[in-house]
Amino acid sequence: MAIKLIVGLGNPGKDYQSHRHNVGFWFVDALAHLYSGSFKKETKFVGDVAQVAIAGMTLRLLKPNTYMNRSGQSIQSIAKFYQINPDEILVAHDDLDLNPGIARIKFGGGHGGHNGLRDTIKALSSSDFYRLRIGIGHPGDRSKVADFVLHVPNKSEVEPIQTALVESLNVIEQVVKGEIEQAMKTLHTQG
Repeated sequence: MAIKLIVGLGNPGKDYQSHRHNVGFWFVDALAHLYSGSFKKETKFVGDVAQVAIAGMTLRLLKPNTYMNRSGQSIQSIAKFYQINPDEILVAHDDLDLNPGIARIKFGGGHGGHNGLRDTIKALSSSDFYRLRIGIGHPGDRSKVADFVLHVPNKSEVEPIQTALVESLNVIEQVVKGEIEQAMKTLHTQG
């Protein structure tokens, strides 16, 4: 199954752009840059959309403008409009359970407490989509998570996170072509 839509989860606006919670946005921004796409506001999809050609296939990149907790609204509207099934979607998001520098691809599963994933699963009525989990580490205390994700990574975390993004970009053609196992193997042996 080929991927037709890649979504980056994050919060819109300058105040949030450099926060840990926005690494999904960082990923799709880098992807758009790499494949000469540019984001445009699409009110009907409540988000910014770019169209790119990767591995000979045309696909869309999406950054919801709904804020993290309502990401599903934007994803569902574009998926419905272009008739994209959940298993043709890759959602890039920050992951507290992975250390900075680690990126993993996963299919299906729960939301792991991530509000963006929770809302996406609800809006799509399915958890059967691909996830690109980009590690941001954990503050060590559950009560500190909300504050942690809404802050800029420390200097020592920025470089590993950038490395994980680059490693993810390096396997994106395989992912788009549906060679997910191969992409996983490559990505999961790094970091």
